Amino acid sequence: MLLIKNVNVFAPEPLGKMDILIAGGQIEYMAETINEKNAPYISKVIDGKGFTVVPGLIDSHCHIAGAGGEGGAATRTPEMHINDFFEAGVTTAVGCLGTDGITRDPKSVLMKAKALQQEGITALMYTGAYQIPTPTILGSVAEDIAMIEEIIGVGEIALSDHRSSVPSVEEIAKIAAAARLGGMLGGKAGIVNIHMGDALDPFQPLYDVVKMSELSFKQFLPTHINRNTHIFEDAKKYGKLGVVDITSSSYPFFPEYEIKPSKAVAELLQSGVPIQNITMSSDAGGSLPDFDANGNLVKLETGKPLSLLSEFRDMIRHEKLSTEQAIRIVSTNVAGVLKLAKKGEIKTGFDADLLILDNELEIKTMIARGEIIVENYKIIKKTYFKN
Repeated sequence: MLLIKNVNVFAPEPLGKMDILIAGGQIEYMAETINEKNAPYISKVIDGKGFTVVPGLIDSHCHIAGAGGEGGAATRTPEMHINDFFEAGVTTAVGCLGTDGITRDPKSVLMKAKALQQEGITALMYTGAYQIPTPTILGSVAEDIAMIEEIIGVGEIALSDHRSSVPSVEEIAKIAAAARLGGMLGGKAGIVNIHMGDALDPFQPLYDVVKMSELSFKQFLPTHINRNTHIFEDAKKYGKLGVVDITSSSYPFFPEYEIKPSKAVAELLQSGVPIQNITMSSDAGGSLPDFDANGNLVKLETGKPLSLLSEFRDMIRHEKLSTEQAIRIVSTNVAGVLKLAKKGEIKTGFDADLLILDNELEIKTMIARGEIIVENYKIIKKTYFKN
């Protein structure tokens, strides 16, 4: 058992100073005062006076098993290291394939998710890749989602991008329907994670799918919506109907094209997009390519989950969002969209995924599933391979 004393709680709503008792990986009890003498099995007490506790960050889009390859074999990005998530305060990560669903396989993402889970965080994944038909493990999207515990949806399926398979509206509708069925059978979100490319009018296929079917906008999680001005302007309209996901790690690599993530949040809110329809993910581990007018690769970068924490800070410092609003963008809303029932909030019975932050919003302590990962600003969790 672990007891946090006198800490300022944002759950995400502000609760003031409280004590938090953790047992069995979950939040067992919360109160203004918990007397440790009444809980004799407490193994550690953390003094939270002067600090703030928030839910751990949830990264809904990262290439945990590597990605890329747009410039040939040498441009394939490597697997991510668990410390990338520890240093960023990410307690839940969702892995995916990307451009390369040809030489890469969802099975490698699944095994990497299992590894990250064993190393200390909650790790989930999407089946599939850019292409339709999309690669699966058991033979179909619905089977993968229904029967494999870690798989909560399909993606990232590419739209409006020269690297996509140029899927028809009917093909998109069928894959979304399969994801929904798998989600219903498996008790999961069955979400379709959509890679939004640079083409004009990128959301039109999703409007068409909803118009021609019984599917709703809630079935889709379109990401990279801050990659250029015209997509972002379209997202201000789409975001009033469905969720839009901002990518954090590609900035500042492409400032001439992209809208800064923290600024994008503020502008979406100002345009009338409900806060519950806004999320942010890192796209860490993926390649961040730039192509010339002839389609040749001219630049390649890759990001890390730390960008998510950085933009969380900037939402508060520079965009003047409240701490509660910023937490919702990087944790609470994400848990809601992905139907992660015990994530994204500080509440009795929820997973003990917590960040204790100082006044500069630096991570003093990170707790994932009840285990201390970062203590006194240092990663103390031992792993098999050094970063």
